[in-house]
Amino acid sequence: MQAQDYRLTLVHHRLETEIGREQARRAPDRWRLMRLKKLKLAIKDRLHRLARPGEVAG
Repeated sequence: MQAQDYRLTLVHHRLETEIGREQARRAPDRWRLMRLKKLKLAIKDRLHRLARPGEVAG
C-alpha cells in the first residue's frame, strides 16, 4: 500500500507543478487549469481515503 501512496503523492506533486507552470504563462488556459485542479483534488481525496484505515488501526 505504501508504493501506491508514494505514486499518488508523486502524481499530486507533478500536477501541482503543472498548475504553477500554467498559471505563470502570459495567457493561462482556464480549461486546462480546471482539469489539472480537478485531477489534483481527486488524487488528494484518494490519498485521504487510503490513509483513513491506517489511522483507525494505528
